[in-house]
Amino acid sequence: MQDRFNTAAGWVLFSGIVALGLSSVSAKYFEANHPERPEKMGYPIEGVVEEGAGGADAGPSLAVRLASGDAAAGEKAATGRCGTCHTFDQGGGVKQGPNLYATVGEPIGKGKAGFAFSSALSGHGGNWTYENLDAWLTSPKAFAAGTKMSFAGLSNGQDRANIILYLKQQGGGTALPTPDAPAAAAGDAADKAAAGDQTATAGPAEKPGMNAAGAVAAPAGDQPANSNKGDH
Repeated sequence: MQDRFNTAAGWVLFSGIVALGLSSVSAKYFEANHPERPEKMGYPIEGVVEEGAGGADAGPSLAVRLASGDAAAGEKAATGRCGTCHTFDQGGGVKQGPNLYATVGEPIGKGKAGFAFSSALSGHGGNWTYENLDAWLTSPKAFAAGTKMSFAGLSNGQDRANIILYLKQQGGGTALPTPDAPAAAAGDAADKAAAGDQTATAGPAEKPGMNAAGAVAAPAGDQPANSNKGDH
């Protein structure tokens, strides 16, 4: 009876060793500890950039998108898309990624309670400006080649702006950039002036009077006499 027990225990131990060895070998072979985005997505995900498929959408400038953005919508988008790997509140814990409180304006790939950033970020240089955050959210791999970040990016420019506004609410960041004044009206006026259109620059026409161009001079005898003798 004892021999059978020892035999069964030996086989169980041997099976465990084999399973552990196969797990280690398969992890190295398939690089399970280095997850990568599939070459072909199984189904489309709204707002996610397909790598090599044209990148971000063309649209208003970042300053315009920030001026018309919604931080509340940004909070919803950030927690829904990024909340699995990040926390946003002050003193929040570290998950797969660092806590993102007071990120706007700080050095790229530095600080964050000693979080182990990849060399792609820690050696990138610069700060998390609004422009750099927009580029990062568009495509992390394009912004910092070799990053560990598995998130593919957001093609919707307004979604990116909303998230940036939410991050600004969470501390940090300089004043938002000011959108450029529209130049279309000024350009049209300049074109008209160059073409000789006097209405582009001239003010309202004056009422015709005695001095108006084309007025017919009255006969001398019909002109009223000047009653102010002191002016002569």
